[in-house]
Amino acid sequence: MDISESFWNTSLEELKRGYIQESDSYICLLCGEKIENGIIYPYDGIFYEAERYMRIHIESTHQSVFDYLINLDKKLTGLTDHQNQLLRLFYQGKGDKEVQAEMGIGSTSTIRHHRFALKERERQAKIFLTLMELLKEKDQYAPAFVPPHKTAKMIDDRYAVTEAEQREIIKKFLPEGINGRLTQFPPKEKQRLIIIREIKGKFEKDRIYTEKEINQILEDIHEDYALIRRYLIEYGFIERKSDGSQYWLKK
Repeated sequence: MDISESFWNTSLEELKRGYIQESDSYICLLCGEKIENGIIYPYDGIFYEAERYMRIHIESTHQSVFDYLINLDKKLTGLTDHQNQLLRLFYQGKGDKEVQAEMGIGSTSTIRHHRFALKERERQAKIFLTLMELLKEKDQYAPAFVPPHKTAKMIDDRYAVTEAEQREIIKKFLPEGINGRLTQFPPKEKQRLIIIREIKGKFEKDRIYTEKEINQILEDIHEDYALIRRYLIEYGFIERKSDGSQYWLKK
């Protein structure tokens, strides 16, 4: 699924727990699952109130908020592969000697240095977040950008899209929405990304499609359904089996 606007706008404490509370429900920031307040939910033979059940949902579906976040694309986390692995091992509760042995690097003092570097980065991140919060109060001309989707394979300039740009491009190429047809296949990469992201809305999550079903749905939008299908896969919206027998929306 796409990373929601709520995910980006939430507080640090809300993001840490992985869900937000609305007047009548709890909403998972990681997948959008909505748990209604006032209802008792069964799980593994035990009944739970809504908020506790939301925590169970996060554990059973995403393992933890940490696991979800650490598996995001490095363009979203800003972590190198090396830093990602270190954080995973630290989160597992492993000591410096264990981490050094598992990663096969330097010595325990090397690992302590990495811990210090990560702590330094945390301090820098706090200052940067504060600066951005202060900027928001003053920058009246800042455009509202569309957040990239979680399953994006590579985040680059194509994703620098404002909400106004998105509306204009959809209106130009899909004037009747996803139930209509493309006026033409977008010539520019940024336009293609926006349109392919919109077309993704024709597919249901948690449903398996055959290639024939995929083609039939896409043919209603554009005659070159194979091209649309290829971009859905290339941009990370749809996954498929290597033999092409099954397709599904990526989460």
